[in-house]
Amino acid sequence: MTPDAPEDADVPEGADAPADPDEHLLLEAEKIAIAIGRMFPGLCEVVLHDLRRPEHAIRVIENNLSGRRAGDSATELGLRRIADPDYPSVIQNYPNRFPDGRPVKSTSIGIKNAQGRYVAALCLNLDVSTLSPLTLALANLVATEVEHREEALETLENRSARELREVIETFAAGRAATPRALGRAAKKDLVRRLHRDGYFDTRGSTEAIADLLGISRSTVYNYARRP
Repeated sequence: MTPDAPEDADVPEGADAPADPDEHLLLEAEKIAIAIGRMFPGLCEVVLHDLRRPEHAIRVIENNLSGRRAGDSATELGLRRIADPDYPSVIQNYPNRFPDGRPVKSTSIGIKNAQGRYVAALCLNLDVSTLSPLTLALANLVATEVEHREEALETLENRSARELREVIETFAAGRAATPRALGRAAKKDLVRRLHRDGYFDTRGSTEAIADLLGISRSTVYNYARRP
């Protein structure tokens, strides 16, 4: 002990204050998410959700396969856990689907703090589209639990992207067609409506519209700009 630091010296207020325990849980979970994702590159997406911030819940997304990004909103499972501390902490091997239609086998692990409140969720989304045809030996790997087989528990895309899809599909259904089967005039009208209603402000909206309508991004821009 030096003369300048006597044993009974006053400690500045807050200097020895412990870190936020909830934040500590999230930081430890980040390590797990990154490690698992990097162990299965191109195969398993690992997402860490901060359930304290549902509108911007995605904190880490490793090995991104769904097209979501850090800062995107919580999925339906996350919202259920926020609303109900008694919601199951582990939901294992349930069927899911990426926005482009690829089948997924998912597991969601809720993380509670010392007070019993969900503060995070660690989610694993295994792309089984390339695995399932390989061999019968992989049957157990791609299998989903019977308990959840017919139940769509969540959608692996940002909620704004889901809204965009719903608007496009509703427009097409009103004309007794699928989005890709719409005529040129109808597609142009739809794109102009989407532009007018602000859907082009959504990240990745141009690519999503082009994919749903079966046209190029340049065509989407042309439809939006020309009367």
